Amino acid sequence: MSKDEDSRFDTRAVHAGQEPDSDTGARAPPLYQTTSYVFPDADDAAARYALDREDFIYSRISNPTVETLEDRLAALHDAPGAVATASGMAALDAITFVLAEAGDNVVCSTDTYGGTTSYLSKAASRRGIEARFVDTLDLDAFEEAVDENTAYVHLESIGNPSLVTPDFEAVADIAHEVGAPLVVDNTFATPALCHPVEHGADVVWESTTKWLHGSGTTVGGVVVDGGTFDWNAHDYPEIGGKNPAYHDIDFSDFDAPLAAAVRYRSVRTLGNQQSPFDAWQTLQGLETLGLRMQRHCENATILAEHLSDHDEVAWVTYPGLEDHPTYDNASEYLSGYGGMIAFGLEDGFEAGKRFCENVEITSFLANIGDAKSLVIHPASTTHAQLAEEEQLAAGVRPDMLRFSVGIEDPADILRDVEAAIDAATEEA
Repeated sequence: MSKDEDSRFDTRAVHAGQEPDSDTGARAPPLYQTTSYVFPDADDAAARYALDREDFIYSRISNPTVETLEDRLAALHDAPGAVATASGMAALDAITFVLAEAGDNVVCSTDTYGGTTSYLSKAASRRGIEARFVDTLDLDAFEEAVDENTAYVHLESIGNPSLVTPDFEAVADIAHEVGAPLVVDNTFATPALCHPVEHGADVVWESTTKWLHGSGTTVGGVVVDGGTFDWNAHDYPEIGGKNPAYHDIDFSDFDAPLAAAVRYRSVRTLGNQQSPFDAWQTLQGLETLGLRMQRHCENATILAEHLSDHDEVAWVTYPGLEDHPTYDNASEYLSGYGGMIAFGLEDGFEAGKRFCENVEITSFLANIGDAKSLVIHPASTTHAQLAEEEQLAAGVRPDMLRFSVGIEDPADILRDVEAAIDAATEEA
C-alpha cells in the first residue's frame, strides 16, 4: 500500500501525488511551465508516441505539474486515474467525446446546471447525440428513457441550483441494466463530502474552479475514472478493443481505461487540457479543501436556519434541512450538506434582483464555491436562456436566489443578508 493509499483525506489533500523535488529539495510542487520535453534518442521518442512507454511528450497531453494535480485528485476520490481539463465544461465534453457518437442518447436528470443541459441539448445534439431529460427523483422515468443506445446516464450529486440529491444506487442499477455507465457531476459536493463511485457511479467530473480551488482565481476541471465499468462488455470502441486512432492500442488494458481514452483521444485531439500554471494554483487550494468544506457547511447551516424563520423569506432550501425533499438521500450519500443554499423573497422576481444589488460583503457574480460568499438570481442570469417551463423543470423558480456561502464569520454573513433583504423589500 502506498503512502497516499494509507493516508486519510485531509493528509492526501496536502501530500498525495507529490514528493520533495529530487533535484533541488523544494517542498512545494514545481511549476513546469513548458510545452515540450527533450527525447534522449529516437527509439525512446517512438516508444512514447506508441504509448509503449509512459513519459512526457507535449504539454497538451500531459505535464509534470498537471500530473501532480491529477494524481492528487484521483487519490482524493479513491480512484485509479484522473485527467485535468481546462474547465468543468471541458471535462464534460471530454467524457462525451469518447463515450457517445451519432445515434446515441444521453439521459440526464433535470436538476442540472444550465450549462450542462444547454451543452447536451444544443451542442452535443449537433454531433447527432440525443439529450433525454428526466425528473431526478422519478426512477420510472429513467427506466423508460434508457435503452441500448444510451451512451451514459448523468446526475449531479447536489443539483445546481435545486440542491436535490439523487438516489445514486437506484439510478446506477438502471443505467447498468442497459450497459451504460453512470456519470456524476460532483462539483457541489467535492470528494470531501461525497464519493459517487462508492454508490454506483463509474465516472465523476468536477469543476475545479469551485470549491476544489476555493479562491475564485483559476478555471479548471477534472475527469475521474472510477475504474468500475467493464468497457469491453459493451459497445465503447474508443475504450474497449483496438482504438481506431492508435494501432494495436486497447485502452481497456490500462489501469484507468476511461482516463487513458480521455487523455489520448479527447484532450490530445480537442486541446482542452489544463495549463500547468492553473494546475499549480489549484494544487495550493486543494491543501485546505477539508477545512474549507467544514466551514462552508457550518455557515450554510446557520444561514439556512436563520432564513427559515424570516418573515420576508417565502421559502428556503438546503440539503441539511429536514424538510428538504431529498434530506434522506443527502444524509445517506453525503458526509456534509454543502455550502449552497437557495431561497426566495416574498416580493418575488424583482426583489430577488434587488437583493443582489444590495449585498456588500457578499459578491453578486456568476461563480460558486469561493471562500467569499456569492449570490446570483438564476432566472435573470444563468438560466435566462431557458424557457420558463425549462427553468421550473431545472428547479429554478422566478424568485430564486442561489447563495454560495463563504467562510467569513457567520455573524457578518447574517448581517449582510439582513441588510440586503431590508433594502430589497423596502423598494417594493
